[in-house]
This record gives sequence, C-alpha cells and structure tokens, in this order.
Amino acid sequence: MTSSYGATTTADELVKDFATEIKGKIILTTGVSPNSLGATFVESVAKADPELLILAGRKLEKTQQTADAVTAANPNVKIRVLQLDLGSLAAVREAAATLKSWSDVPHIDVLVNNAGIMAVDYALTPDGFESQFGTNHLGHFLFTNLIMDKILAAKAPRIVNVSSDGHRLNPIRWYDYNFSNGETYNKWHAYGQSKTANILMAHSLAQKLGPRVLAYSLHPGVIETNLGTHIDWSVGFDGLRAVDKALGNKEGWTEYIFRSPQAGAATHVYAAFSPSLKDYNGAYLQDCHIADPWVETVKPWATSPIEAERLWKLSEKLVGQEFTYSSS
Repeated sequence: MTSSYGATTTADELVKDFATEIKGKIILTTGVSPNSLGATFVESVAKADPELLILAGRKLEKTQQTADAVTAANPNVKIRVLQLDLGSLAAVREAAATLKSWSDVPHIDVLVNNAGIMAVDYALTPDGFESQFGTNHLGHFLFTNLIMDKILAAKAPRIVNVSSDGHRLNPIRWYDYNFSNGETYNKWHAYGQSKTANILMAHSLAQKLGPRVLAYSLHPGVIETNLGTHIDWSVGFDGLRAVDKALGNKEGWTEYIFRSPQAGAATHVYAAFSPSLKDYNGAYLQDCHIADPWVETVKPWATSPIEAERLWKLSEKLVGQEFTYSSS
C-alpha cells in the first residue's frame, strides 16, 4: 500500500485531512506531559472537534498542564484527566476501574498507548519487573485489556501502540526478561525488548479482536522530547551505537536524522484515523506508511505471530489475569 504522506508530514496536516474521522470521537491518550509526542498529538487532534479527549498520565500536575494548553487553544473541546501509573499493576487496575466508572463516557473510539520510558538505569517495578518492560509493555497490556469493554462499545475502535525502530535492539528475552536482577542488564537491550513487545501486542490485538478492533504499532522517528532528558547524549549515542554495531544493525554506522515533534506525532494521527489502513489490521507503521521490511528497520522477531502469542500468554501470567475474546 502506498501513501501520499512521508517523513516530513506534520500532525496538523493530517488532522486537516482526517478532520471528519476525528470529529465526535472519544480519544484516550497515555503519556501526555508537556514536551512529549503525546502532548503534540492531543494538541493537534483537538483542532478537529473531537467529542472528548481523555489525557492519562502518572503525574496529574503535568497532565493537567497539557489539558490546560489544549483548553486555552480549543475552549470548546471537552477534556478529562486520568491518573495512570503504568509502572504499578495495582495503579493500572485502579485507573481502569476509575475509567469504567465514568458513566458519561460510554465508549472509547481510539486508545493511543503513547507513554513510555527509555534507556533508564536498572530498576524493578513494585511488582518485580524490569522497569522498561513493566512500564512500556505490561502496564499498557493490562490497562488496554481491562478497559476493553469500553473500546468494544465503540462503532469502529482503534488501538495504537507507540513503539520504535529501537525494537531492533532486542527480541523478547523469554528466559531472562528481568535481566537476571540486573546482572545481564543493558539499558538499550531492555528498551528494545519493551519496544518489540509493543509491536507484538498490536499484532495479538488485531488477531484476537479483528475486524471489530483495528490495532497498529508505529515508529515515530527520532525526536528530542522529554523521553530522553535523563540521558547524557554526549556518551549516550556512543552506547547506543555500540549496541547496534555489535548486532550488525545499519544504525551502527549511519547518522540519526532528527525531526520535529509535529513530524513525529504525524504517524500517531495516521495510525489513529487514516481510512486507508482499514484493510491492514496489525500493521507496523513509520513515516505515515506501512513499514517495508525490505528497506526499513522491521525485525522478524517483532512480526512473528508465534512470538506474539507467546508474549500474550507470558503477559497474562505476569499480570495474573487471562483475557479471552470471541472471534466474532
């Protein structure tokens, strides 16, 4: 499938093109603190008159800052703020219960799982999971499934997982997803594992819930946001490049091309609203098109249906709950 959009397309441009798809929708986005791709996404989408924007984040004060910015620019758009700490399964369950109790929100048209952490020092979540895997994957896995009734109540719901071409850095470490309590830890390998999980989860959702639900994952590009503010990039890029070189990835020898947050959030908008994607459930996207594994970074471990099903079963085990859906 070809697309008329590309790496320089902006979120605002796509919002104009997809305005009729956005108008009247209830959209839930995780990870929307200022200077994030999530914030850029909701600020752009608000211009097309959605029914309701639900902004979910760990720190309410930062989430509220983005809500206030959206309201200032679009005073007629309704906004709800939801506290969601993806690093704690108990907190995820609490957030899901809160959302489900909102009787004035009968359904969720679009869920954008945008929140995440990147290349942090080794740490465990309160539930005992390596923090990137726990926050980036397990938290979203549990939250998405717990609110699935709201999603299925929508006419044509979509779920978007924000992944990264950083999935190239590691497949799922089936027998050591916790990195031996830090002994085998490499922060970039851990990031890669969590981003692989984001893609595989979208595959599973498409397989288990399609065509009722459309699910996609995406690489937004390389953007300077608050995701990497904790990293000393004077040495951080060297560490990342060393991992790529050890793996033989082309990124070990190529320069990174940075793009604006508007260009980065464009693929969010494309995944969430493009009508042209309806026949491509489960696709992995970049630069506002379906990524081509012949010329772009798409690792086979992230697109394998076997790996996807293995991860679904492992995730159910780790969160302590099974999620089964009928095929119709």
